Amino acid sequence: MLRINPKKRSRPEDGGACGRQPAKFVDVRIFLVERKMGSSRRSFLTKLARTKGFIVEDVLSDVVTHVVSEDRRASSLWSWLKGFPLRNLPGMRVLDISWFTDSMREGRPVTVETRHLIQDALPQVTTPSPVVRVSQYACQRRTTTENQNKIFTDAFEVLAENYEFNEIEGRCLAFRRAASVLKSLPDMVRCLGATEQLPCLGEHTKAVMEEILQSGRSFEVEKILSDERYRTLKLFTSVFGVGPKTAEKWYRRGMSSFSEVLAEPGIQLNRMQQSGFLHYGDISKAVSKAEAQALGSIIDEAVHAITPDGVVALTGGFRRGKAFGHDVDFIVTTPELGKEEGLLTSIIKILKKQGILLFCEYQASTFDMSKLPSRRFEAMDHFAKCFLIVRLEGSRVEGGLHGCRADGRGWRAVRVDLVSPPADRYAFALLGWTGSRQFERDLRRYARLERRMLLDNHALFDKTKTQSKKEMEKDLECKDGCVVTKKMGVKNGITILFRV
Repeated sequence: MLRINPKKRSRPEDGGACGRQPAKFVDVRIFLVERKMGSSRRSFLTKLARTKGFIVEDVLSDVVTHVVSEDRRASSLWSWLKGFPLRNLPGMRVLDISWFTDSMREGRPVTVETRHLIQDALPQVTTPSPVVRVSQYACQRRTTTENQNKIFTDAFEVLAENYEFNEIEGRCLAFRRAASVLKSLPDMVRCLGATEQLPCLGEHTKAVMEEILQSGRSFEVEKILSDERYRTLKLFTSVFGVGPKTAEKWYRRGMSSFSEVLAEPGIQLNRMQQSGFLHYGDISKAVSKAEAQALGSIIDEAVHAITPDGVVALTGGFRRGKAFGHDVDFIVTTPELGKEEGLLTSIIKILKKQGILLFCEYQASTFDMSKLPSRRFEAMDHFAKCFLIVRLEGSRVEGGLHGCRADGRGWRAVRVDLVSPPADRYAFALLGWTGSRQFERDLRRYARLERRMLLDNHALFDKTKTQSKKEMEKDLECKDGCVVTKKMGVKNGITILFRV
């Protein structure tokens, strides 16, 4: 009599119960790393891959061609992999789970792209090198116009701008500080270990840098760049006179293009915005240094037609040595205190008479020394200023207008800002309008935290002293060819010589 053991069950055919299909892709052998993935998810993904004809190895060995991991931390993952006695590790593709999911979706092994790779971190330099101390303050760092870390700083600027659109000021400032630090470095950062001694780099910024070092891009940045809201707000704020709040308001009303804004009857554009849209094609393009110099000649001629001893100084990025900018800023004043009053309105009249003034918004001075110092940060100073759009003829520009013009007009519209401080505030205004924004912010922070002083575009105040009027009125000497006015005393503070 045949006896049957009820506990013994027949084994199913290999792969039959789990739906394994014959291997279709014999040249690809996958190993799924259980670390960070978990055993149950690994088992599920293994079965999924096998049903689609992929070969998935249960053990990591030299036959494996593709290692797939959900842990993107290159240093820890590669350290773990190097713990195995593998001869073929350099020939294996170590990939992010995104390659696996893309392959499952396509039903075949997709081409390995840079974004899929989890690359081994570059080996640390073994030869000792001197540690270069980098200050946390931009005003204490030497920064040239040659940015060796543009791949990182461009990503940081996108993240900072996105946080600014979302009114998250702290994170916005953190990424701008980090970008400023990287711009000051003489060489490109090639491994994350090189950032250990650098200030202003937090966990988030370092994570972005590590991702870029591994894959050549930041997926967080790419997600932002493809976001409809970000793209719309960036487009709208590129218009002269449109700030983030106005852009947000238009976006919430369902608009995402200029044509929709201009066709919306409920939107009343102010004069600045109207001019911004009218001349958008010109003022959205970069301004060359030659164009800035041509505009400087125009302003200089106007100033000296009004007062022979007038002073005109080019500020902003062009003063810092940049070859291109978005607009052109000038400080105009006179050596004689009080004579600068009415200077801007006279310049405006001359430009109008010449027929080259396309737009003008004038703001009268609200400067009052008795109300200073101000303890809160103010984006704009209280000096008289005007925001202009000027018609620049190509014939006035050495080498012609920047870029090719298809319409053959022979001229372009350029944004020009003029500010007119009193003679005894000139050095402070020149320092404040030279920039950059991060330099100015850190200069104020350095003065406050390290020197116990308050600095703005108007004056420098020493919070530890109270000086007499006679002590405040000290003559300043001119050094290194810089223009510094005399009697630049500061109420309740000290006098300082700025090298600008």
